[in-house]
Amino acid sequence: MHPILPAFPANRPRRLRRTEQLRALARETLLAPGDLIWPIFVRDGQGVAEEIASMPGVFRRSVDRIVEAAAEAAELGVSAVCLFPYTDPSLKTEDCAEAWNPDNLCNRAIRAIKAEVPDIAVMTDIALDPYNSNGHDGLVVDGIIINDETVEALVKMALAQAEAGADILGPSDMMDGRIGAMRTALEAAGYRDVAIMSYSAKYASAFYGPFRDAVGASGALKGDKKTYQMDPANSDEAMRLIARDLAEGADMVMVKPGLPYLDICRRAKDMFGAPVFAYQVSGEYAMIEAAAANGWIDGEKVMIESLQAFKRAGCDGILTYYAPRVARRLRAG
Repeated sequence: MHPILPAFPANRPRRLRRTEQLRALARETLLAPGDLIWPIFVRDGQGVAEEIASMPGVFRRSVDRIVEAAAEAAELGVSAVCLFPYTDPSLKTEDCAEAWNPDNLCNRAIRAIKAEVPDIAVMTDIALDPYNSNGHDGLVVDGIIINDETVEALVKMALAQAEAGADILGPSDMMDGRIGAMRTALEAAGYRDVAIMSYSAKYASAFYGPFRDAVGASGALKGDKKTYQMDPANSDEAMRLIARDLAEGADMVMVKPGLPYLDICRRAKDMFGAPVFAYQVSGEYAMIEAAAANGWIDGEKVMIESLQAFKRAGCDGILTYYAPRVARRLRAG
């Protein structure tokens, strides 16, 4: 409970806003490079860095360029990179078997980063959509995304990524029961120290469009993902899903998208006290960049302000495409 404050003029809140030094002393929310995870897109090839049209300044990189990006992130103090593969369409099948191929694109990138940049954590994505000819996060039978068989496939994917050296697994599929199944399998296989950051509250959002371009899933997707991703109108359901995933063995939880769901971040932190992360998704990034490119906003200032909002809402960290750019700005002061 706040104390009763003296009346004006004894109480002048502007006193602590007068200079940058005073503002810094009174600042409640601090943003640091260590709060950031950088999502990066990996593709086949050598020496490749191709810009994604709907995400200016974001690239699909070949494994050698991914290692360079990871080294840059580590030097800037960014805590982790998160890998998302752009899979050759010829490798996409209905059974999604490429997802747990030990030598798939993602697993090769994990090993390359861990060999060359051991001081950065590597996070992965666990979902079948990059490998699915139907574009869905789960296996599809007669037009229905089936749960339990998908969980079995996701467990194989998790074990392959753990074997490759991943530090953090990020199940983003939203199937029921997958966290418990993965945690049991990881323990049994000896990967006891591999952390799980569960996409516990992942909404069926319209903000994901540019990301699906980035991983080549837009054209493949048949229908929508509303039978497994959350209804954007729901909040209490998110708390139930977070509670479930923590009980099943998740070490950290995520809310996705980010800025439109800051209320979920705040509730999750207040209710559970567990590490809470948010994903500033592709649509959020693209809107800021488009407005900045048109001169409608100051892109640099909005970038920082948007990330401060996550920290203010209770997030321990943020997945953002701005990670290296923000880290450089924070380092420069």
